[in-house]
Amino acid sequence: MRLTDEEQAMLAGEQGAAVRQAMEIVIALGNIYHAPDLVPITHAQVAGVSYKNLGNAGLAFLQEWADNGARVRVPTTLNPAGIDTAQWQALGIPADFALRQAEVIAAYTAMGIRHTLTCTPYQVGYRPALGEHVAWSESSAVSFANSILGARTNREGGPGALAAAIVGRTARYGLHLDEFRRANHCVIVTCELRYEADFGALGYLVGRRLGNAVPLFRFQGDTPDLTPGIDGQGEALLRALGAAMAASGAVALYHVAGITPEASATDVLLPGAPVTTISSLQEAYAALNGPAEFVDFVSIGCPHATLAEIAQVARLVRGETLRARLWVTTSRQTREEAERRGWVRDIESAGGFVVADTCVVVAPVELLGARSMATNSAKAAFYAPSHGGMSVHLGPLAQCIRAAVTGRWEA
Repeated sequence: MRLTDEEQAMLAGEQGAAVRQAMEIVIALGNIYHAPDLVPITHAQVAGVSYKNLGNAGLAFLQEWADNGARVRVPTTLNPAGIDTAQWQALGIPADFALRQAEVIAAYTAMGIRHTLTCTPYQVGYRPALGEHVAWSESSAVSFANSILGARTNREGGPGALAAAIVGRTARYGLHLDEFRRANHCVIVTCELRYEADFGALGYLVGRRLGNAVPLFRFQGDTPDLTPGIDGQGEALLRALGAAMAASGAVALYHVAGITPEASATDVLLPGAPVTTISSLQEAYAALNGPAEFVDFVSIGCPHATLAEIAQVARLVRGETLRARLWVTTSRQTREEAERRGWVRDIESAGGFVVADTCVVVAPVELLGARSMATNSAKAAFYAPSHGGMSVHLGPLAQCIRAAVTGRWEA
C-alpha cells in the first residue's frame, strides 16, 4: 500500500500512540481488501455507541483510546445510544444502564466527537456532496450516502470508522472506486407501492435475495414521487428501502432509474446483469408480521423520524388516549424543532413519547416488558424479535398509530 510521508509518520508513531493504533487499523483493513492507497475523508459517522451492544469490554476500549490521546481530525458524528439522555428515567431505563451509557458518550466526547446520537446525520447538517469520500458505519446511513447523495463510503465497522476519523483517511477500495459502483443486478418492480412500509417490505425481499449486490431499480407499478429532498416524502421512502436492504442483506448502494444521482449514466448497469422481477410484497409482509393480535409497543422512527413524520403522528393522536406504549424516535435537533411547533405536546398529551438519542434497535427495550410491537419500519421489524424479544407487526404509519390507540392490530 502506498503511503504519503505524513501517513508514514502517523504509522511510525510520530503523532502519538493513539494515532499509530488508528493507522494500523485503517491499513490492516486496506490490506485485507487490497487497497492501493488511502483516501482523505471529510466526515465520519461512528456506530457502536449503545452500551447494550458494547458492554464493559467495549466501554473500556473506548476509554483507553481516549485516555491515550485519540482525537478525531474530521467532523465526526455518533450513532444512536441506548438511552434518551434527557428522559431515560421516564422511559423506564434502569439507572445502572444509563450510567454506563453516559460513560460511553463521555469517552467519545473526549475524542472530539459530536454526540449527535442519530442514525440520520444527513438530517442534522451532514449531507456529503456527490463524489465526496466519507467513512460511515451505520448501515442505513451508508446506503443513504451512497445511493441518494452519491457520496462514497464502504460499510465501515464501528472501530474502523473511528480509526478513519482519527487519521482523516480510509482505505481506497470497494465503493470508493468507480468500478464497484455500477449496478450488477436489475430489479423490476411491477406491484403498487404506497407507504413507507411497502418500500421497506420491498427492501427486505431484495436484501434477502441479492445479499451484497448493487441493484438498479426500475419501477413499473404505481409509486409516489420519489424525488429526494430534505424532509420530503421521496427521501423518506427511499431511505426505508435502503435501510431494509441493509438489514436483511448487505446492500450498501442501490440506484433508481431516473432518480438517484448516478442512475442517469447510460452505463450504470453492467452488461449481462441478471434481472429479478418483484410483483408482490406478500412474502415480505408474511415474514415480518407475527401472530399476536394485541400490541403493547409501537415504534415509529427507524431510521430516525423526520419533522414531517412527527407532524403526521401528532395529527393522528391528537385528542386520543393511547393504550399501547408509543415511541417516536428521532434526533435531538429534530425533537427540539418538533417541540417548538407543538407536536411533542400533542403526542405526549395522548400518552406517547418523542424519544431522542436512541431507537428501538439499540435501546434495552427487552427490559420494559413489551411483548408485541407495531412499526412502519421493515428494519425495526426485522430486528425486533432478536434484539428486543418481541413479536412484531409491520404496516403503514396510520395503521400503527391505530394500534397504539386500540392496543390491537387491525388487518
